[in-house]
Amino acid sequence: MKLQPEFVQPSEPARARALFSTEDFTLIRMAISEYMQQAEDQNERRKLANLFHRLGRMV
Repeated sequence: MKLQPEFVQPSEPARARALFSTEDFTLIRMAISEYMQQAEDQNERRKLANLFHRLGRMV
């Protein structure tokens, strides 16, 4: 007869790993800045500007 170890649920969830590094945010901001200058649609430019601003707060 084999005894199987009981599964013990951790008391806290595991910490999430970072998806992007700090350098990645800088590169993404540079790319968005370039694309924002070429975008013709005003609504798209506004969305890109907001994203650019949000990414700036993360660095």
